[in-house]
Amino acid sequence: MVRWLSQRRYSPIGIDIGARSIKLVQLSGDRSRLVEAARVELPSLPEQATPQEQSQRIADALRRGLTDREFHGRDAVCCLSDRQLFLQSLRVAKQSGPQLDRLVAQEAAGRVPYPLDEAELRFLEAADVRQGDQTLREVIVFAVQRSVLQESLAVVEQARLKPVAVDVEPAALVRSYAAQFRRDDDRQARALIVHVGYSRTAALVAQADALLFVKYIDVGGQQFDMAVGRHLKMDLHEATALRKHNGDRRVEQQDPEVARSVAEAIRPVLERLTSELAMCVRYHSVTFRGQPIARLVVSGGEATQPLVEALGKHLDIKAELSDPFRTLPTIPNLGRKGQWDVAAGLAMRELN
Repeated sequence: MVRWLSQRRYSPIGIDIGARSIKLVQLSGDRSRLVEAARVELPSLPEQATPQEQSQRIADALRRGLTDREFHGRDAVCCLSDRQLFLQSLRVAKQSGPQLDRLVAQEAAGRVPYPLDEAELRFLEAADVRQGDQTLREVIVFAVQRSVLQESLAVVEQARLKPVAVDVEPAALVRSYAAQFRRDDDRQARALIVHVGYSRTAALVAQADALLFVKYIDVGGQQFDMAVGRHLKMDLHEATALRKHNGDRRVEQQDPEVARSVAEAIRPVLERLTSELAMCVRYHSVTFRGQPIARLVVSGGEATQPLVEALGKHLDIKAELSDPFRTLPTIPNLGRKGQWDVAAGLAMRELN
């Protein structure tokens, strides 16, 4: 069977729209080479900004990201953010085909916060789980209002891009993870993927390219910055700059006093994050019995080596930084590699 990627010279452009920046990634058709990657900062908007102003900000940033770059074509894969999605795990009787579709729709109808006839609903099958004497199928449901979906597509089209697929962040992250860890031993192991963004953290459990669990945690870089600001009596802008500049330096180049102060300031936030992650690990061990989590992979714009070490130590799991380009030839310095996971995973999406 011939895969579509072998018939194309270039992948679609993966578009990851974050809280503070947009990341764009394009790969060669066979995924063996990075064609182009661009990060564009999103300018701040007043709290009372209209939806039109917010959309215009994103469209303008997309245009800047494409200007004077080596992107090829206009095909793009968009990503719905966790704020746009309804996401929940459900358990249904073991079925397949249309019967499973109906069961999931029936279970989701009472939980999705808007009528299903106004929504696009998709689900991923996770695994079989025991509940009492029954064996049920756990599924992960994603739903979005059609009006929200249309607005997202319109923004991308405003930048003269052609959306050829819409994806969700967890699927892109798992795709990126599976591309990094391709040995047979890696594919048999289960991993906790922790994607630390500026406003929230995504916690996923995956085995190869199969998603078993996902949860969003309301802890991210913003909470770290606020903690530093309170501790050191700085405004948020100064705290953000201090934490970022110190964190991006190698350990031997960091100011020990600054590093110590930042670590002390963020400790309560880090403890809250690790506590939430520990509960995710416990849920996995109880729900999907038999195979433990063997690896912790930390990604996102907030992923740093000190954070990896802290999370690994608290959770007692072998931890490492994500690098979606680790199997590709040498590439330019793109800063924190983990920030590209979602955009790279979107660019890897196969199209029908």
